Amino acid sequence: MTTHVFIVDSTTFKLHLEYLFAGTGAKDNKIDFNNHQDTSLHATTENMLIGMIADGSRVRGGDQIIFYLQQEFSKKIFEGKFFGIFKAQNNWSFLDNNDRQQYLKNELEKSLTFRTLIEPYKIYTEGVAEWEALDEIKNMTSPNQMLWSLIYRKLKGNRGNTMITIYEAERLTQLIRNKNNRTELNCRNKTLSFDATTQKLICLNERPKTYAGRQEEINLLPRLITKYQAGNSFETHLQGYIAKNLGEGVNRSLDKTILNGAEIEWLGNEVSCGVGMQRIDIMPSVMKNNQRVVVPIELKAVEADERNIIQIQRYVDWIEQYYIPNRQSDIEPILVAKKIENKQTSIYQRLIDSFNRFNQANQRRCHTLKFIEFSVNNGDLLFEVVNYCKKFS
Repeated sequence: MTTHVFIVDSTTFKLHLEYLFAGTGAKDNKIDFNNHQDTSLHATTENMLIGMIADGSRVRGGDQIIFYLQQEFSKKIFEGKFFGIFKAQNNWSFLDNNDRQQYLKNELEKSLTFRTLIEPYKIYTEGVAEWEALDEIKNMTSPNQMLWSLIYRKLKGNRGNTMITIYEAERLTQLIRNKNNRTELNCRNKTLSFDATTQKLICLNERPKTYAGRQEEINLLPRLITKYQAGNSFETHLQGYIAKNLGEGVNRSLDKTILNGAEIEWLGNEVSCGVGMQRIDIMPSVMKNNQRVVVPIELKAVEADERNIIQIQRYVDWIEQYYIPNRQSDIEPILVAKKIENKQTSIYQRLIDSFNRFNQANQRRCHTLKFIEFSVNNGDLLFEVVNYCKKFS
């Protein structure tokens, strides 16, 4: 189960609670590439929107949702606060496009294009201040116990939907519980809302409202295949495709090559792993043969390059220092790249040599690097494991 933190202001937060949905915005852009091959949008804008879709694609029914209320000095909200806890009703976010029919657009005072329906789970009146959650180090014995997913988000820019790790979610939810003396707010058969004056969650003396907006399923595959065939970049599209479909039985070759029967317990995308710009494209935590395994996946829309190993090594180093001490796991790194048709070249041999050097240097630290190639087959992506390994004594 993954926990997702959605960023809100006092206006949107009230409506999220009353109509029980979470969402992220696409500014003034209208999506014209959903379930479609082409787009009129600039490539930079398209990739920005696809990134939002990828964030929403990792959501699974039953996942936890926490809201982060931003500072608003005009509303006398002087510090950000975390409120929760909710659950996602369904898998994935849906599309309510940016037009005159977008549900609650005027009330929200902005366009929230990608949305997820939620339900109350364990609701608490008071929020936990950002300082308490991110800066206070009381009862911590090591830096790796800090909520780095949220700290990195703060440092690197605003993502409207950020996942946090299981151990981070446990810490944050406990902080929220303790703030409220472990006493939940019960709004059964009433409307949950937010009072900006007191900055508390409240129950309105009225029946729960029904969400009545459009719920269009998002499908990136036609656009992805078009970009693949044109030789254009589509790594963000590939990330969104995998985040949505991994473990869902939609693409058997995807599930077999990456999971091979393992069950996902947590799923992240764009997982920050340092104060620089390093981000792991996809990272599930899975249970395999009663052993927990964290799987950092590097995605390439082009053929693999021996330089990819530098990134993968950094991922393993970061996971070993910051993740493993909080949640003991094996590490199984994966590189997913476009299929190399001609493997009888010196360039390919150098690539394989780089894999084998990585495996030899890390044989006590992680599993052997898994190399997966993809191609287009019968209108879908076909994923295949490349058996390249050299044995080391």
